[in-house]
Amino acid sequence: MFPRSEKARTASHYEGPQASGGAGRHLAMRLDDGWLRLQTRIAIRRGHVETVIPYTGYGSTSWVRVLARVVRSDPRDSGAKTGSRKPLKEGMRGWRNFTSAPVAHAAVKVTIAGTVHEVEADRGGVVDARIPVALDAGWHTVALQSGESRTVEAPVVVVADDAGFGVVSDIDDTVMVTALPRPFLAAWNTFVLDEHARTPTPGMAVLYERIIRTAPEAPVLYLSTGAWNVAPTLSRFLSRNLYPAGPKLLTDWGPTQDRWFRSGREHKSTSLERLADEFPGIKWLLVGDDGQHDEAIYSEFAQRHPENVRAIAIRQLSVGEAVLAGGRSKSGVEPTPGIPWIYAPDGAGMSAQLEQLGIIQGSDIQGSDPAGETD
Repeated sequence: MFPRSEKARTASHYEGPQASGGAGRHLAMRLDDGWLRLQTRIAIRRGHVETVIPYTGYGSTSWVRVLARVVRSDPRDSGAKTGSRKPLKEGMRGWRNFTSAPVAHAAVKVTIAGTVHEVEADRGGVVDARIPVALDAGWHTVALQSGESRTVEAPVVVVADDAGFGVVSDIDDTVMVTALPRPFLAAWNTFVLDEHARTPTPGMAVLYERIIRTAPEAPVLYLSTGAWNVAPTLSRFLSRNLYPAGPKLLTDWGPTQDRWFRSGREHKSTSLERLADEFPGIKWLLVGDDGQHDEAIYSEFAQRHPENVRAIAIRQLSVGEAVLAGGRSKSGVEPTPGIPWIYAPDGAGMSAQLEQLGIIQGSDIQGSDPAGETD
């Protein structure tokens, strides 16, 4: 028998469907509850099984943030009948991930170093739990299981206590180019596209490899307004195009108590604030693009936490990309004394400027490949 911990603290994004005072809740939430109930009935009728989709987590030597999602999926996709260790079929289109019925408030057992922790998913099936641990720095694996689901494994990167540098990178239009008008981008990424149809931004994977060879202990986190539904697809894209492994900090498109859709800008700002609180000793290289809000978000964060920002790197979109993105950011960037900003259209241009700043070493530096990722 494994020792059992007290119930871990979870970071739920929603109040449950059972919450009292339903009449006072936003119409969007009541409609969403009805949709979730319909999805669940259809999934059960079709024989779909409870499935845990693991995402890459992160943490320190004393805690880890475990990320996953619990859905009802076709047994042929989940591997429940084949014994496959993959959480979902490799080539599954985004729309199938999106239409899988979430298991609201699923009870999930997380096993870390022989200890079982009990956590609860939110109403969208998302597990976001901070769990106390005692682990060495480096890559670890945690096991997750819910209800009658099979046990799956999720990678977790533990950041060294003395780490002083890390990377937070946007995804769309920064490490990946999708030549579509911005209003259609999210829907296309979610419902249609698989990772084989995406295009990596020239030179960005090489840039990130140089960064982790210069600072092997540096964590690399990918911050996006994309939905959790596409996390497996994004992970496969990043791995296939040789980007370093790292957690994806995504969001849930569901409604809130007072609005129909969540704010992507708020998600990014909140995530950065959380990282500053979790890793007060790390100075981050913030990487984004000039298409929408990255410049303003990074500028505001740098003003609030100058001690946590090493530099800000902005990819300049081409004229065509800027048009598709809805134009370049029109919000003025406030001064950030002592924090350098660099602008370049690709990874090679950024690399040269970061080398001048001493953030990365010369291109002849040798090092080991980054750890692999399985989510």
